Amino acid sequence: MANDQKLKKNLTLFDVYAVSTGAMFSSGFFLLPGIAAGYTGDSVYLAYLIAGVLILPAMFCMGELSTAMPKAGGTYYFLDRALGPLFGTIGGLGSWVAVIFKSAFALVGMGAYLSLYIDVPIIALAVILTIVFGLINAFGAKETTVLQRVLVGTLVIILAAFTILGLSETGITDSWQPNGGDEAFFSAGFVGFISTIGLVFVSYAGLTKVASVAEEIQNPDRNIPLGMVLSLITATAVYTLGTLVIINLLPPAELHNSLTPVADAGEKFLGWVPYDFGIILIVVAAIAAFASTGNAGILSASRYPFAMAKDKLMPKQFSQLGSFGTPTFSIMVTVAVMIGVILLFDVEAVAKLASAFQLLLFGLVCLAVIVMRESRIASYKPGFRSPFYPWTQVVGILISFWLIVEMGILSIGFTGMLTIACAFWYQFYASGNMQRRGAIFHVHERLGQMRYEGLERELMTIIHDRTQDQNLSYENLIARCVVHNYSVGSYSRDMLVEEVKNIAHSAFDIERETLNEVFATGRATMHPLSEHVVLAYRSNEMITRPELVVFRFSQQTRIAIDGLSDVHTVMVLLCPRKPAGLDLRLAGHLAEVVQSFDFDRRWLAATSDKDMNEILMRDDHFLHAPISDFPYLEEHVGKPLADFDLPESCLIAIIERDGNIIIAAPKEVLQPGDLVAVIGEPDDLARLKRNDF
Repeated sequence: MANDQKLKKNLTLFDVYAVSTGAMFSSGFFLLPGIAAGYTGDSVYLAYLIAGVLILPAMFCMGELSTAMPKAGGTYYFLDRALGPLFGTIGGLGSWVAVIFKSAFALVGMGAYLSLYIDVPIIALAVILTIVFGLINAFGAKETTVLQRVLVGTLVIILAAFTILGLSETGITDSWQPNGGDEAFFSAGFVGFISTIGLVFVSYAGLTKVASVAEEIQNPDRNIPLGMVLSLITATAVYTLGTLVIINLLPPAELHNSLTPVADAGEKFLGWVPYDFGIILIVVAAIAAFASTGNAGILSASRYPFAMAKDKLMPKQFSQLGSFGTPTFSIMVTVAVMIGVILLFDVEAVAKLASAFQLLLFGLVCLAVIVMRESRIASYKPGFRSPFYPWTQVVGILISFWLIVEMGILSIGFTGMLTIACAFWYQFYASGNMQRRGAIFHVHERLGQMRYEGLERELMTIIHDRTQDQNLSYENLIARCVVHNYSVGSYSRDMLVEEVKNIAHSAFDIERETLNEVFATGRATMHPLSEHVVLAYRSNEMITRPELVVFRFSQQTRIAIDGLSDVHTVMVLLCPRKPAGLDLRLAGHLAEVVQSFDFDRRWLAATSDKDMNEILMRDDHFLHAPISDFPYLEEHVGKPLADFDLPESCLIAIIERDGNIIIAAPKEVLQPGDLVAVIGEPDDLARLKRNDF
């Protein structure tokens, strides 16, 4: 990477919901229903419902890739790592342009509504709003999403009230037969209905926009897929039921010519509210919808060039973080380009054309999931897996290209030209410096071609970042691990499995039923960590924390397992299923230690549990010394460990007293002359030793 600066993880589940939901509501509800009803008649609400179902493959695929690779840039990063830098450039630059066009259109729409109350030209107001939202984004993603929460919260409450009061006015049962059934349900036939589905489908395109800020989301394995699902449920309900209210309240001739269908429908049943407050609230909701789309657009659009610059696909200035921890330069350029689009283009026209490119990206994202799955990269560990693989992905690809065709020749032409422009950028700016290749080369490798090993290392780095909350799991694992020495005899696989079960039950309190289930399905593969050490690991959702059992064999023993004749140590790792990738990270730490200088000699010469624990522990995360070396500990002799206030990551794991090893439980009390083993991050260990915390 060109730049190792990382964005802060500030965004919660509500923020994911706010970004996804806010990116979907603007013209799709406040402008489009009248136009769409003109194409298909009263069946327009059904078109919205089916479009909400058709977005599912893209949402599932984006959820899987976002949890496997929660990095800034979203679509760019996924396509780059799956299909290679050329497709990454097309996805990144193309997404940047498409989101800018859509966000500019939203801010022009917001300016149009505000101009009803503020005597300022629409274009000038849109430019001012762009600058304001750009400044908010520059101050931090958290500040941006606080605004997004307010906007989306206001929007959802008002639209929910509109829908509920509207259905109460029309009657829930009667609503399903708009206009008393006098009008044709499919006014333009089935072909017109299918075309309308394509028209309204783009209303849901903002759902996956949150993937571009995945790097800033806390607990992405849970929050990204759950946030998108909640957003889709909200949007589908509002689009379907809200449109049903509109077509019941407005006569067809009036609806088909209306550019403000929500406000026009509101006038039919909110006239009883004093001072036109009901209509004012609808206008407020429209402003909030356009504002949330524009605000979320700047947030997500700015992450594309930021991520690309880190990979040397754009000038390095785009990868720089400002004093607030945001990609300030990228935000500034994004805002400047948006202002240019507002001033120079017919924003509504280019926004519609950009929707076709978004559909192309949906298809490529579905293809990326297929490539990542078929690459068989061990470190590809999504926290959420798309269901019904590969049929979900195949359907998603077909839906995307079908809808592009439905959008007409202009949309196809724009998509083609934008794709060619992005390819030219890659060819003339970045291709000469690129050695990175996508996971598709791993698929080629299965067919006898070449692969790119750097991707596996990068995915392992991502796994480490995703499991940062468990960053000391390895040290805790070693502190708890059980080592058994065997000096004579012959030992089969079944004997070792039974021994693991006995140890795990007695030492780790794992239920025997769970252990029987863990070892009931197939045989654990023995993975060599070195020439003489192998590791087997099994996972199960009933295991709550990782545990390690180590068997050390002398030269007088025999391991009766094929391929292990030269092995002196067998390690068995029992791991929970969540977080995804934890087993690989712990295995990586074990491999790092086992492959360190002089490990075999030191390991075989160790005569006590303490010595073996020290050898397995990573040196920079471990201190073993008398308490006299730690002023803070010496001051707290005679007090239980539960009363200690150590630096954040530090933990007393083992106490050595009179030659005996004591596991450091909270009730244990330090005594003079004790030796302690302390684990923690290197900086915190240094602070503990200096007593400056």
